[in-house]
Amino acid sequence: MLGGESIGGLPSHAVVRAGVTQAPEGRQLFADMSVRENLRAGALGLKAAEYERRVAHMIELFPIIAERGAQAAGSLSGGEQQMVCIARALMASPRVLLLDEPSLGLAPKVVARIFEMIRKVRAAGVAVLLVEQNAKLALRTAEYAYVLDQGRVTLQGPAEDLAGDERVVSAYLGG
Repeated sequence: MLGGESIGGLPSHAVVRAGVTQAPEGRQLFADMSVRENLRAGALGLKAAEYERRVAHMIELFPIIAERGAQAAGSLSGGEQQMVCIARALMASPRVLLLDEPSLGLAPKVVARIFEMIRKVRAAGVAVLLVEQNAKLALRTAEYAYVLDQGRVTLQGPAEDLAGDERVVSAYLGG
């Protein structure tokens, strides 16, 4: 359900139109297409002026897009690819952004930038559903969290509470 409407069973383009986009694990960019062309793929159906407005917003979040706009997405570093992947998902102005392992395989400085962007997106009113193995970072970023063990929810609650929960600290936070 999204906004009181069922989105279950809808084709993917209808789910995107309803307001849900994703940045999948592994990025799945169109490697031979430019950064700008990848952004265009996330904004199908937009008129040119609206597309450019959204690109300008993505450049505010990820300045690398301006520097690498004409470059093939497959030639970017892993961190730059992750930024383009998230920017592509945001081009549709979603109400809900699904992020799957956004820190996977990235340098700590890049991870810090990406999570700062996640906080900015949340502050702008976009709900973010984050799947992340870096429990410390996830709990510092989230408002509400679920702990999964072998695909089952074992704990849930406000992220701040879970970060102080002895079971979470000993199992996931190295305490």
